[in-house]
Amino acid sequence: MSDFEIKKARAEELRRELNHHIYRYYVENENDISDYEYDMLMRELVSIETDFPELIAPDSPTQRVGGQADGRFPKVVHTVKMESLQDAFARSEVEDFNRRVTDTVKNANYVVEPKIDGLSVSLEYENGIFTRGSTRGDGNVGEDITANLRTIKSIPLRLKTDIPSIEVRGEVYMPREVFYKIAEEQEKDGEKIFKNPRNAAAGSLRQKDPKITAQRNLDIFVFNIQRIEGKELKGHYESLEFIKELGFKTIPFFSKFDNINDVFEEIERIGSIRYTLPFDIDGAVIKVDDFSQREMLGSTAKVPRWALAWKYPPEEKETTLLDVEINVGRTGVLTPTGIFSPVILAGTTVSRATLNNEDFINEKDIRIGDKVIIRKAGDIIPEVVSVVSHAEGSVPFEFPKVCPSCGAPVFREQGESAIRCDNPDCPAQLLRILIHFCSRDAMNIDGMGESVIISFVNAGLIHSIPDIFRLDYEAISTLEGFGKKSADNLKESVERAKQNDLSKLIFGLGIRHIGAKNARLLADKFKTIDAVSKASKEELMGIDGFGDVMAESVIDYFSLEATKSVISQLKMLGVNTESQTEITDNRFESLTFVVTGTLVKYNRKEIEELIESFGGKAASSVSKKTSYVLAGEAAGSKLRKANELGVPVITEDDFEKMISE
Repeated sequence: MSDFEIKKARAEELRRELNHHIYRYYVENENDISDYEYDMLMRELVSIETDFPELIAPDSPTQRVGGQADGRFPKVVHTVKMESLQDAFARSEVEDFNRRVTDTVKNANYVVEPKIDGLSVSLEYENGIFTRGSTRGDGNVGEDITANLRTIKSIPLRLKTDIPSIEVRGEVYMPREVFYKIAEEQEKDGEKIFKNPRNAAAGSLRQKDPKITAQRNLDIFVFNIQRIEGKELKGHYESLEFIKELGFKTIPFFSKFDNINDVFEEIERIGSIRYTLPFDIDGAVIKVDDFSQREMLGSTAKVPRWALAWKYPPEEKETTLLDVEINVGRTGVLTPTGIFSPVILAGTTVSRATLNNEDFINEKDIRIGDKVIIRKAGDIIPEVVSVVSHAEGSVPFEFPKVCPSCGAPVFREQGESAIRCDNPDCPAQLLRILIHFCSRDAMNIDGMGESVIISFVNAGLIHSIPDIFRLDYEAISTLEGFGKKSADNLKESVERAKQNDLSKLIFGLGIRHIGAKNARLLADKFKTIDAVSKASKEELMGIDGFGDVMAESVIDYFSLEATKSVISQLKMLGVNTESQTEITDNRFESLTFVVTGTLVKYNRKEIEELIESFGGKAASSVSKKTSYVLAGEAAGSKLRKANELGVPVITEDDFEKMISE
C-alpha cells in the first residue's frame, strides 16, 4: 500500500472512532476514553488532513467549526412546512381537542412529550451525511445555518445507517447550567445579560462566526421526522425510536396512551418535574401517534389538527417580606430590592426580588412583614405578584430622604417614577459609572469588567473616570490575578480606547436619558465635545428625536463643575473628543427606520449603525412619520402597528438591496 492509501485508511478509522466517542459523550452521557486520549486521536486526524486535504470528509469531526463565516444566511424553502401548534391552558381545551380527534378517527393513541423551550431547526441528511440545517423561520422559509449547527456536538455528521434521505426537526437549547455560567461572565464583563436560556440559544445560533456558536455549548433534542426515503414508518412513537437508532439525541422521554385521562396525568407529571430538569421546558406536547390518522385529521391554515401544546403557568409561591434594601444605580436612581424568607421557585432558591420603584410599592401597598406571592417572570426573574396580608402593626413603606450611600438629599423629578441621588461624588454611583464607561457599547475597554474595576477601586488605583487613563500598570502587575502580561494587555486596550469616536465617549459618560443612539446623534450634530457642552436647549431640541427632558439633561450635565473637570482631564490625557464619523452617502437622509423582531444577518446594533451611516435615523417606535419598518422573525406589535398605519414593511434582504444599489 502507498503512503496515501495508508493515511486514507487511518483517517477513515479515526473518523469512525472519534464520532463514536462524540456520540457516547454528548448523546449517551458516557465516557469510554480520557480527554487526553480523545485529544491525541483528534490531533492525529488533524495532522493527516493537513498533509492530505483531499482526505477531509463532510463527517469529519474536524469540520464541526469551519473557517470564517461570511455573515450571510441564505434562505431555505422547507419541503415540509414546519408548523406551529395550538396552545392549551385548561383541561377543558385538552378534552375539546380529544373530542375533535375522536369525531374523525377511531381508537386514537396519543404520544406525550415535554415541550423544549429553545429554537426549532431542520436537519437534512443525504445517504447518511449531514448536508444542511436551517431555522424554522415562518414555517415555510427559514435560513441556512449549517455551519453553526455543525458546532453542536450532539448533532451527528454521519448517521449510523446510510439512509437515502431524511429530514428531522429538533429544538436547539442551552442547558440551564451553561446559561448561568454565561450570564455570570456577562455580568462580570459589564455586558448585556441574556434574558433566559431560550434567548441565549437563539442569539448563539445566529452568530455570524461559527466559532462563537461553538463556545456557547448548545445542545439539541430531535423530536420529529419531517420526511424520509428508504424506510416505512407507521407512527410517531415508532419514528422516535428509529431516529434514536440512527444516532440522534431525541427528546428525553415520551410515552404513548390510549385515553385522554392518562394523557392529562402525564401532562401533570411532567409539570411536577419540570424544574428538576437540566433544561427549560415551557409545556408538554400531545400528538396523535398514527400517521394515517394524522392525514385524515389534516391541518388548518395555521396549525395541525392532530397535535396540541399544553402551556404551564409560571409557578407562584407565598413568602414573607423580611426587609427592603435600597441600592444606588449608575445614574443615581434608588432601586428597592425585597429580601424574603427563602422559597424554592422554578427549581431554585429565591430570597431577593426587585420591587421596581416607589410607585410599584405604593400601588401594591407592600410593607415589611407582609405575606406576598412571588413568581419568576419568564421562569427567570423573581417578581412580586401581590400582597396576601399585612403583618399586625405594619406601616406603609417610606423611601429614604437621603442617599444610603453618601447621605446627600434625594429627589423625584416631576413626571418620573425614579427617586435619585444627584451627588456626582456618590461612591455607589462612581463604581457603576466606571463599569458603564468601560462597557462594550461605551468605551469598550477589554479587560476592564466589573470585578477588575472593583479590585482597582479597592486598591485605590481609580477614583474617577480620568484615572482609567493614568493607571499605574506596574502596581496592577502586582495585584492578585494579574501579571506583567495582563497589565500590558490592559494598557494596550486603554490606549486603543483613547481613539474611540466622540459618540462612544458621550455615551460612556452616562448622561441621564442619553443612550447610545442619542449619543451618536449628538456627536454627528455638534462634532466636538466642546460644541455639545455649549449647545443651547433650542439647538438640542432641533435634533430629530430630542425632547425637552433630554435637552435639559444634557445642559444640566455639562453645567456641572465636576463634568467640566472630567472633560478637561480627558483632553489632557489624550482621549479623542471629536466625531470621526463621515457620512459619504446620504441616501437615507430624512428617512426613519424602526427595526423589530429577530434578525438573522445582523444584530440590532449593527443594522442601526448601518442605517445611520447612510444618513438615516433608527427609531424605537412606529408612527405615521416612520418611513420603513424592518421586520425580522417573530415581529410583534410594531409590525401590527405598521400594517395598521400603512407604513412600508421590509425584510433584511430588502434592506440589503437598498444599501447595495
